[in-house]
Amino acid sequence: MPKVLISDKMDPLAAQIFRNRGVEVDEITGKTKDELIAMIGQYDGLAIRSSTKVTKEVLAAATNLKVVGRAGIGVDNVDIPAASAAGVVVMNTPFGNSITTAEHAIALMFALARDLPEADKSTQAGKWEKNRFMGVEVTNKTLGLIGAGNIGSIVADRALGLKMKVVAFDPFLTPERAIEMGVEKATLEELLARADFITLHTPLTDSTRNILSKENLAKTKKGVRIINCARGGLIDEAALKEALDSGHVAGAALDVFVEEPAKESPLFGTPGFISTPHLGASTNEAQVNVAIQVAEQMADFLMSGGVTNALNMPSLSAEEAPKLKPYMALAEHLGALVGQLEGDAVQAVSIEVEGAAAELNIKPITGAVLAGLMRVYSDTVNMVNAPHLAKERGLDVREVRHDREGDYSTLVRVTVKTAAGQKSVAGTLFANAQPRLVEIFGIKVEADLDGNMLYIVNEDAPGFIGRLGTTLGEAGINIGTFHLGRRAAGGEAVVLLSVDGPVDVALKPKIYGLPGVKTAKALRF
Repeated sequence: MPKVLISDKMDPLAAQIFRNRGVEVDEITGKTKDELIAMIGQYDGLAIRSSTKVTKEVLAAATNLKVVGRAGIGVDNVDIPAASAAGVVVMNTPFGNSITTAEHAIALMFALARDLPEADKSTQAGKWEKNRFMGVEVTNKTLGLIGAGNIGSIVADRALGLKMKVVAFDPFLTPERAIEMGVEKATLEELLARADFITLHTPLTDSTRNILSKENLAKTKKGVRIINCARGGLIDEAALKEALDSGHVAGAALDVFVEEPAKESPLFGTPGFISTPHLGASTNEAQVNVAIQVAEQMADFLMSGGVTNALNMPSLSAEEAPKLKPYMALAEHLGALVGQLEGDAVQAVSIEVEGAAAELNIKPITGAVLAGLMRVYSDTVNMVNAPHLAKERGLDVREVRHDREGDYSTLVRVTVKTAAGQKSVAGTLFANAQPRLVEIFGIKVEADLDGNMLYIVNEDAPGFIGRLGTTLGEAGINIGTFHLGRRAAGGEAVVLLSVDGPVDVALKPKIYGLPGVKTAKALRF
């Protein structure tokens, strides 16, 4: 009988579901890291919330562990690469607390509009300062929505019900989806200039970190009010304090911080600032929902091998898994490649399979492509929810099977449509197991997609490779593999090379300074 440890406080229904499904369960919470390490070896499953830290050391001691289930969205407390290396599936419940988080954002918006916390404090102190607290209506005001995914769309719906005008910035929001939501699609610059209230509902990625930077805060309308119930790090907290102190920002409400728990912050005590201790998912209903979902998902996996909402493997039946696993890796790498190169501009995606790949279940392959494609913008996307997220954003997805015989015995091609036209990448499996890129944007090139890489488009000319190697060497960057391709002699060429470590942003201008370089991009797989 499988055995599960619930190591964080969770609704009792979770333990009951495990027992009903034939899984032995222990509820032991509040243990230290060393205590958890000492006991984890006897368990097949670990059900957690945010308190338990599933580190490399914990995973090394978890010799029988097969699955970690996070009751909630964020998995910052789980070392996913280490879990994958140990063969441990990591699951979350990405939609269990969406309504709760959206409602908290709306509640904070009202609190800012009417200065409720300070008014309550003043009144209970016996001051009755009626003239001091002159608020603003939300009716007919413009709400700027940064992130129009699952939670953002719920916030938009509630705001429209309050008779607000909603403008939204989201790289994946199509005009059709915007019309369906009843919002106006806008650029970030337009949103900053027009919004009376700004609320953030986007994950923390390289492209969203400090999206409300000092520079962008200066572009906002004077008197704007800002709400963040998404992730700490989306706002430059020091710049926000300056904007509050100057009066440019009339108010800000943060449920999340760069460092949590936020016991100290320069924002604390700032006039117009409201804070809550990461309460976005803290309602009775949300806690019950995520507890039920994580127990059901983990029980399915332990008792029958079913995989749902896994962050480090696709949803597969036990029979399909061996055949599809290498295709999943290939598809995800192809999706991640086009996502990192063309993500902001993608309007539609086509997944084509031919040869041996055409005989397989294409749905997991499509899910893997979409997960790779959108991972640049979402830290919770997986092969299960990726198709749902793509549909939610209005991304047109096509699946095509070809019976024809091509240059390779098996081939997966990913084509994305952008305003500039269509671009495609293709890959195959070497020895039926090793994913390999064979074409990128019409140029034949064979390359492994792994680790830190550099993608460079240049004019094919003598001496370029030597100059590039010298530039990287002077920057202390060691080249692992080097792959070349070109359309024709003297024409456009592509360089794909793996390097031993992340590429410093400061190096990019030096690469662009090389004669003939048209594009240079650091990639991560």
